[in-house]
Amino acid sequence: MMLYQKLARPVLFRVGRGDAETAHETTLRWLSRLSAQRQTRNALIKLNQVSAPVTVCGIPFPNPVGLAAGMDKNGAAIGAWPALGFGFAEIGTVTARPQPGNPRPRLYRMPKSEAFVNRMGFNNDGAQALAARLAAAPPVNCPLGISIGKSKDVPLEAAVEDYLHSMRTLYPFADYLAVNVSSPNTPGLRRLQDAEALGQLLGALTAEGERIAAGRRPHPVFVKIAPDLTESAIGQLLEVCHAHGVSGVIATNTTLGRDGVDPDEGAVAAQPGGMSGRPLTAVSREIVRFVHRETAGRMPIIGSGGVMTAADAEAMFDAGASLVQIYSGLVYGGPSVVRRSVRRYKRRSAGHRAPQASHRS
Repeated sequence: MMLYQKLARPVLFRVGRGDAETAHETTLRWLSRLSAQRQTRNALIKLNQVSAPVTVCGIPFPNPVGLAAGMDKNGAAIGAWPALGFGFAEIGTVTARPQPGNPRPRLYRMPKSEAFVNRMGFNNDGAQALAARLAAAPPVNCPLGISIGKSKDVPLEAAVEDYLHSMRTLYPFADYLAVNVSSPNTPGLRRLQDAEALGQLLGALTAEGERIAAGRRPHPVFVKIAPDLTESAIGQLLEVCHAHGVSGVIATNTTLGRDGVDPDEGAVAAQPGGMSGRPLTAVSREIVRFVHRETAGRMPIIGSGGVMTAADAEAMFDAGASLVQIYSGLVYGGPSVVRRSVRRYKRRSAGHRAPQASHRS
């Protein structure tokens, strides 16, 4: 970790003269080249993969630490993620239609706070382009989740068919589907977390999954929730998920709040958009704990948001997460965070530690 922080990260942060999105794109190009080099990729998988097998929703994962959505929206580097030690990768968020996203600059670093603010706006090549890329790609050495969201120019009343189009297009390539109704960067999207709208959407998606599966077990569907919801709203959301046979939740997306930011980075924090990284660590973990308690541990949870270190990952598992995802922690801590997190999980599993009681009021 120290080698990455002292050598690699300063170089990446200087790319594009401080433009965080340019650095992100440069990193993806490097990883895309790695993804295409089969021998190098396979050698790195043998070197970096820590075996800690777990089965969630019928899916066997080589380990429970995955890549969060947003890092690889268009599946450009899917072969590289298992080579960095990840046990699964979630790509996207992808929309039915290709869209450029919001105007740049739209991604901002806060190094002292170990955080980001972004207002990307679901910039992606669209579901059809992703399907073509995945069809041409060699087999991925880990389970693949695909996060789907609403196209910006589609009104909310037409959102169900928009999500269904993405689901139908990408279903053959996914091991599970994540339904993103919680990004703060698509106008009106979070209204889909309201019980009535969410029920209509999830009812349509789960029914379509059963139709596509044609008697086989349909792909699990996870709903990604916002960290800004009240416990009452989360409880209602969980009831809707249960009523429509949703497999689990991903907790959480980025936040509109700005608590936990270093005072020196207040000007960056004032940028509109969702914040991720260290300020989300405790918030996301407590929501995971709340969901685990409310569902009596019966609903699988993917813990995401503020997993910056192996200790953070372990705390997510202790709170009740079945799997965890990393994004900001990879940028600030480097790939060793993944391996360390898996090793922590193995030690924890050997001790059979149960989730801790909730302390949220």
